Amino acid sequence: MARAVENRSVADAEPDALSEAEATEELARLSGLLRAANTAYHTDDAPEISDAEYDRLKRRNLAIEARFPQLKRSDSPSDQVGAALAEGFSKVTHEVRMLSLENAFEAADVADFVDRVRKYLGLDGPLAFTAEPKIDGLSLSLRYEQGRLVQAATRGDGEVGENVTENARRIADIPQRLEGAPDVLEVRGEVYMSHADFQALNARQAERGGKTFANPRNAAAGSLRQLDANITAARPLKFFAYAWGALSAPLAEQQFAAIEKLASLGFKTNPLTRRFDTAEALLHHYAEIEAQRASLGYDIDGVVYKVDDLALQRRLGFRSTTPRWAIAHKFAAELAWTRLLAIDIQVGRTGALSPVARLQPVTVGGVVVSNATLHNEDYIQGRDSKGAPIREGKDIRVGDFVQVYRAGDVIPKIADVDLSQRPDDAQPFDFPTFCPECQSPALREEGDAVRRCSGGLICPAQAVERLRHFVSRAAFDIEGLGAKQVEAFFKDGWIATPADIFTLKARFGTGIQQLKNREGWGPKSAENLFDAIDEKRKIPLNRLIFALGIRHVGESSASLLATHYGSWAAFEAAMTGATIGEGPVWADLLSIDGVGAVLAASVVAAFQNPRERAAIDSLVAELEVQSVTARAPVDSPVAGKIVVFTGTLAKMTRAEAKARAESLGAKVAGSVSAKTDLLVAGPGAGSKAKAAEALGVEILDEDGWLALIGSA
Repeated sequence: MARAVENRSVADAEPDALSEAEATEELARLSGLLRAANTAYHTDDAPEISDAEYDRLKRRNLAIEARFPQLKRSDSPSDQVGAALAEGFSKVTHEVRMLSLENAFEAADVADFVDRVRKYLGLDGPLAFTAEPKIDGLSLSLRYEQGRLVQAATRGDGEVGENVTENARRIADIPQRLEGAPDVLEVRGEVYMSHADFQALNARQAERGGKTFANPRNAAAGSLRQLDANITAARPLKFFAYAWGALSAPLAEQQFAAIEKLASLGFKTNPLTRRFDTAEALLHHYAEIEAQRASLGYDIDGVVYKVDDLALQRRLGFRSTTPRWAIAHKFAAELAWTRLLAIDIQVGRTGALSPVARLQPVTVGGVVVSNATLHNEDYIQGRDSKGAPIREGKDIRVGDFVQVYRAGDVIPKIADVDLSQRPDDAQPFDFPTFCPECQSPALREEGDAVRRCSGGLICPAQAVERLRHFVSRAAFDIEGLGAKQVEAFFKDGWIATPADIFTLKARFGTGIQQLKNREGWGPKSAENLFDAIDEKRKIPLNRLIFALGIRHVGESSASLLATHYGSWAAFEAAMTGATIGEGPVWADLLSIDGVGAVLAASVVAAFQNPRERAAIDSLVAELEVQSVTARAPVDSPVAGKIVVFTGTLAKMTRAEAKARAESLGAKVAGSVSAKTDLLVAGPGAGSKAKAAEALGVEILDEDGWLALIGSA
């Protein structure tokens, strides 16, 4: 069965034109697409989307979140860094997280970034920035102790990377010893391969019948992440240093001076790095670098701007995945034209019918593309969800000559149609009104851009996709039981629900005799599978919630729910007892920062649906669900407390206050409820202060808050 494609509703509509329901659907689609793209890029070293088009999707996600902040998903791509680790390397926990960067695409985005920095800092005076090329390679962190290289690690998911120390020692640009460095120095930069070296490597690989690489970034990443360090040594890898992590002593007081210090220690730094005082100067440098892009001899995909003053960087701090003091100004995407050979309909785990274009293969941005998303029936017909024309009203037909750009996931996007090359016999596409998998009616609710199969659990496509999700890396992650095995077991009638996985051995006696006779299985692999299943009977609450595959619930939102309720018993009782839209249990659910009404209703509905609930109960009966507790810093007077800020703050901006509270282990909420522990009220406090008084919530002014946290 073909791999199902996630729901692609209203993907053609501008964020400002979306209804709340449409925005919810679109955020769910973007979350799935970008998660898969992260895995392809960071884990598999085989990116199937261009960086610019990946960033366009991420930008769309941010725009929708900005318009509908209450709908932001807890697994939002704006909160994700990197992806899970590949197998074969030991793990390294970064002492200082390796974060990604916010992206800019237009001059206005850069101006907005500068304005936000000034507003956050309350700064009217001079403000300097550095600008440096954004190298398209693999991020690497190098730890030196007493001047000696002791550890090298990839970014991984930002918190945990892969130990590639022996491989890094084989790269000529990476010094093994430093003179005059701090006792502890963690240097960060990018491993890359020049165009000339890439072409020579591919020629050698082709001569010996080995693997050739799609582009220099793939070649660099694949070369660094070799289990045999001798292979890395034979590859022409280079390294640019541009940042740092853990330090025992400061390198300098400014970003630019710190980069100069790294150069003096023996690291190669990019010669196009400059320091500027205005946004206009940054943009001028961007244009100069873009003009030189083709002649640099290595790949770049934009220019990075950073606040130069390191003291200001510390004040600005970080969001969940990006620093507030830096932004990447990206270059534009690439386009290509090709022929549309067929339109297939695939069914996702939520029942969404997703049309997929089968294309005559074409190279876009260095990658061969043969599939593209068509989003939904409106998009095919040349209109958006509101009925307004897109592509000048041109519909899409089999046989059309179409323009493709790589938008997200493994399936890029069709942007336009050349009607002058349309075949005379091309017919309008007739979107199915019945599910192609189970023949159940495919219904389209009013206001919904997506047509969905009504078959539910009787639809094999939905059942298989939910099982594939259940065993995915972020869910149960059962070794030896991946998507292909799940699909085969379902087809043969061995499993139909997640609970069936844990009763396999009981239902088949020892299970080994039946399994070992399957193609590709032997006695040892059968034993290993059942052992792996048993090992996953103990599962943390957050992973279980995510694994259930409830619509709108991603990894981060599952963690929020798990942390809030703590135990399965408390979570189950709340979801069972909640009344959607009213009551204290519902209010408590909505008080979770990051959980909106759409997500909350989806979870409650799943637990109160008899068929869904029976499947959940059967599964939990086979498990030992481990409780989850929130981690809080030691010696913080506000750790674990729910804090609300209101009114005007004089000594710090609201953003700084929130970031400081969260760093101390507090949870910052946007509204006052019976769960609120503390209200910090500045001048102009209104309804929130009244609500806090009525509920008996402790109220502090700004000075009292600063005294409480020790920052007065």
